[in-house]
Amino acid sequence: MNVGLLHSLIRKDEKLLIEEFSKRREVKLHMIDDRKIMFNIGKDKHDFDVVIERSINHSRALHAITLFESAGIKCINNSRVATICGDKLLTSIELSKHDIPQPEVRVAFTEESALAAIEEMGYPVVLKPAVGSWGRLLSKINDRDSAESILEHKTILGTYHHSIFYIQKYVEKQGRDIRSFVVGNKCIAAIYRESEHWITNTARGARAVNCPLTPEIEEVSLKAAKAVGGGIVAIDLFETDREFQVNEVNYTMEFKNSIDTTGVNIPQHIVDYTIQAAKGGVNGKD
Repeated sequence: MNVGLLHSLIRKDEKLLIEEFSKRREVKLHMIDDRKIMFNIGKDKHDFDVVIERSINHSRALHAITLFESAGIKCINNSRVATICGDKLLTSIELSKHDIPQPEVRVAFTEESALAAIEEMGYPVVLKPAVGSWGRLLSKINDRDSAESILEHKTILGTYHHSIFYIQKYVEKQGRDIRSFVVGNKCIAAIYRESEHWITNTARGARAVNCPLTPEIEEVSLKAAKAVGGGIVAIDLFETDREFQVNEVNYTMEFKNSIDTTGVNIPQHIVDYTIQAAKGGVNGKD
């Protein structure tokens, strides 16, 4: 069985996957560096039974997956999942379609309309780039002065992606949120991400602590995963008095800080799912 691993830098997460794949005698692993690969559209021929995507750059990941799929190669995750999860606006739309709880979200395209939306929502709100990860370039806006200043800076100095104002109602997290891990049709583990900062992302220094899986966490996680197309995803959840709300869904999930924390061999689950997909046991939507 030929498995392609699409990557950028080889981080600890990728090393753990490589180690797990090396235990499988039936697998021949091919490393695909997205900084070196070239495609010849309509003429590409690949021997991969499946490609698992682990690129850091969203644009490279999405386009490479799409090109592999156009050549008849099954990809994990597939291009639909990457498209939806890579854009917070599209994720919010799918969550809404499937009646999955999420914080209030409004989208605007100009400073004036964004300010009006923020004023109607009420402070505080969080302004996010529609495309982005690792908790970067987030702005918590507490009052009108801050809103006017940040919106102006986004408009004058921002790139194309920052001309779309994705505005989310701020949720008081009491110093933590939850990240759950879904592989196929199973929620395999979850962690609390604890921080004194309002951004509870481990890439920004938050501490990973085991979160016991409850039926409620499993249910909302599986529903969110199904809404974006399934596969291997991580769900970021907010706890509220009434329910769990889905903040984001991540399609190239990082798990290195969660293996010892949860006691779950996450790479093993990922590799098992990948091999099953290569054998035709899953259709990329499970």
